[in-house]
Amino acid sequence: MTQITATVDFEADGKQIGWLRVPHSVTRSAYGTLPVPIAVIRSGDGPKLMLSAGNHGDEYEGQVVLTRLIQTLQPEDIRGTLFILPALNLPAVLGATRVSPLDTGNLNRVFPGDPNGGPTWKIADYVENVLLPMVDFVADFHGGGASLEYRPHASTHFGADASAEHKQKCLDIVRKLGVPHVMIFERRASGGGLPDAAVRQGVVSIGGEYGGMASVARPGVALVQQAVDRLLACLGMKGELPAGIPTPTTMHVFGPTAYAYAPEPGLFEPATELGDSIRQGDLCGHMLFPENPARPPIAVTFNGEGDVVCKRHPGRVEAGDCVAHLAAPLDI
Repeated sequence: MTQITATVDFEADGKQIGWLRVPHSVTRSAYGTLPVPIAVIRSGDGPKLMLSAGNHGDEYEGQVVLTRLIQTLQPEDIRGTLFILPALNLPAVLGATRVSPLDTGNLNRVFPGDPNGGPTWKIADYVENVLLPMVDFVADFHGGGASLEYRPHASTHFGADASAEHKQKCLDIVRKLGVPHVMIFERRASGGGLPDAAVRQGVVSIGGEYGGMASVARPGVALVQQAVDRLLACLGMKGELPAGIPTPTTMHVFGPTAYAYAPEPGLFEPATELGDSIRQGDLCGHMLFPENPARPPIAVTFNGEGDVVCKRHPGRVEAGDCVAHLAAPLDI
């Protein structure tokens, strides 16, 4: 049973802006709570959609768009119900960190959570067992955060045993968002991400990576805004889709060989750019050692084939840091 209480009525028509109060008892505040912001906008019967950002606190494009959406959208503008959470892992958002500074929890790895765990686990439990059962669709907006730069893509997620009809519904939606590249993920039933939680609850899951490098990129913000607008139109909640939407390139991350890793600590100099087409054995970059300049560089190569869709942002790396990853076209 969740310990989180909501200050909003999920069944009431109209617009409410309130809080999910997450218990957090500390020396400074014995009965303290963390106020995770939530808006509920409801206008009669219709689709039920949850929009979230700040799952990782250092990914900002979604936070910008959803904050503005709460300020501007009115019940008379839509048909159906919207739950909007612009700062889902509030401690991470306030700390500008990927994981929560309170319990080191990575929210997108701890689902289904624990109602008696740390704040991150409490939030995951509430999302999976309270919020998701109330909606038909969820869209969770990500970026690369402080450590990564992404070529923007929209994504959708479904379980390996999903019906052909469910898969097609997911694909039809994500391909209408206007993002040139679409990523498809087949999820595990036991997975710890919010998309895995959505799959377990039978909810259509939409996501994507829209920026990176812990900045607020104007093109990324514009893509998220477009994706939200078109998602609302696609679901029949607000507006209409434009005519002649180009068919995006559908891709997938094809497994462990899609990733390249630093073999040891040092300074990584990349040899590729986002969008480059890669063959197995191609150079990813070099490890350099300015603290020992007589030491020769170490080449890091790719083990798979595809496009570079993600690159590490900081130059200094530790052994095991991901320095790039690939995705390949998918015929689906």
